[in-house]
Order: sequence, then structure tokens, then C-alpha cells
Amino acid sequence: MRYHREADHTLDVMFEEFERMIEEADMLDADVELSQGVLTLKLGALGTYVINKQAPNRQLWVSSPVSGPMRYDFARGFWVNMRGGDEGRFLHEVLQDELIANVGFEVDLSPCSHCSKDNACLNTYDCTR
Repeated sequence: MRYHREADHTLDVMFEEFERMIEEADMLDADVELSQGVLTLKLGALGTYVINKQAPNRQLWVSSPVSGPMRYDFARGFWVNMRGGDEGRFLHEVLQDELIANVGFEVDLSPCSHCSKDNACLNTYDCTR
């Protein structure tokens, strides 16, 4: 099923990027874990992010210590918030903005399902591959 493939790919990419961030920034009080469709990023005093698959709704749900709970639907190759105050924002944008502002470390969470880490379509968010 496409939902599971896309969600698993997204969680895998985020896990790898969070591991890299923790290692390169030498964050001693941070940890990341991915198990059974749940990605947990612990950032010590900043708090904990939980990103998990919600298969019945075909969504990714995010609990952020900064912005609270959010839900993302997969549309045109991206995870997009379709509800609330952040409607239309992409999952990778929200997480990148929060982590840069609060951890001070840039992360690249923006691969789409079509071009993977090439990020060839991110300027227009209109994938044609």
C-alpha cells in the first residue's frame, strides 16, 4: 500500500537525519528512536517530538513540544497539514523551522517521494517525476 511505503520512507529519512543532527551537534542529552511506526526525538530540556503513523486515517501525526499536535496528509508527494492554523504547511518545513530555531542546528527533512534526497522539486512543491 502506498501510504505505508511513503510513511515508512519518511520516518526512515527523518530518523537518519535526526541521528546525524544529534551526533554532529554533540547533543549529549538527546536521543532518537524508531520502532513500529513511531519516531521519538528526545531533546532534553527542549522536550520530545513524537511522529507516528495513523494508518486508519492515512496520516502522520506529530506531537511537538513547540507547536503541539498536528496531523499531516500525503498529497502530491508531500506530507501537508490540511487543518488548523498551519493549514497548507509541509511537515518537513514545520520541523526544520522548529529545530533550527530551538536547537540551532540545520536539518534537511525535505525529500519527496518522487526525487528522494535529490530535492529537485522543492522550489515549486510541484513534483512531476
